[in-house]
Amino acid sequence: MFKEYVALTKPKLIRLNAFAAFGGFWVASKWDIDWMLMIYMLIGSGLVMASACVINNYWDRELDKKMERTKNRALPTNRLKPANVLIYGIILGIIGSIILFTLVNPLSGWLGLLGFFVYVVVYTMWLKRTSTWSTSLGGVSGAMPPVIGYCAVTGSVDAGAWILFALLFLWQPAHFWSLAIRRVEEYREAGFPLLPVVKGIKRTKLQMQPYILLLIPTGILMFTYGYVGYAFLIISLLGSVLWLAHTLAGLKTADTNKWARTNFFISINYLMIVFLVMIVDTNGAG
Repeated sequence: MFKEYVALTKPKLIRLNAFAAFGGFWVASKWDIDWMLMIYMLIGSGLVMASACVINNYWDRELDKKMERTKNRALPTNRLKPANVLIYGIILGIIGSIILFTLVNPLSGWLGLLGFFVYVVVYTMWLKRTSTWSTSLGGVSGAMPPVIGYCAVTGSVDAGAWILFALLFLWQPAHFWSLAIRRVEEYREAGFPLLPVVKGIKRTKLQMQPYILLLIPTGILMFTYGYVGYAFLIISLLGSVLWLAHTLAGLKTADTNKWARTNFFISINYLMIVFLVMIVDTNGAG
């Protein structure tokens, strides 16, 4: 039973977002780390993200029955009661918000609530069921973790916060659409109007490219504003160009499924490597 409740929080997603939040915190700290503040930020933001994921599972429980990837989750198989799951999600969100507002700072708390609102209301309840824009606009919530981490230190939204937001916001569509292309028939059967379902796979491949292309100036801006050094500049540029080249190659590939799987793999590694280098190459006292 405990494992079922943990699974509802989507631990892999939480870990990825926690790493991004940690990166934002580290960049803003410039190697002068307030460790307790960082722990409070990670716990608070993690609980708010977990709350959003739990409520997402609650809201999607009927549609999840229609997809191979999700049909064996606890709610579609009735292993957990929906009312209990909803209460669980609300409690997680309340505790996480209290931690952010009282032990971090009000700005981080409001940013956490903004991310929660976009993921639960704008994405899950509205756009996911009605529009191909769900992935793009829903990306606002996914871009919040590094901004929360950054603003936990600075207490203000400045250029660094906006650049970190742009990095995650631009990364998400191509990442998710790579997965959606592989499972396009499942999403079609479930009735989700994702871009590859409505507009087709070729259009989706084309629409990935501007997002990845814009990652190039985003990395340059991180360097230009003095948040990172040359190592980050070089690695981020190489990563963006390689990912863009592979995405462009997808327009002529004979095996779309294999291409999409590789593109998804590239996207995950791009984010992890870029944030790792960002942390190591942060300009500051170190």
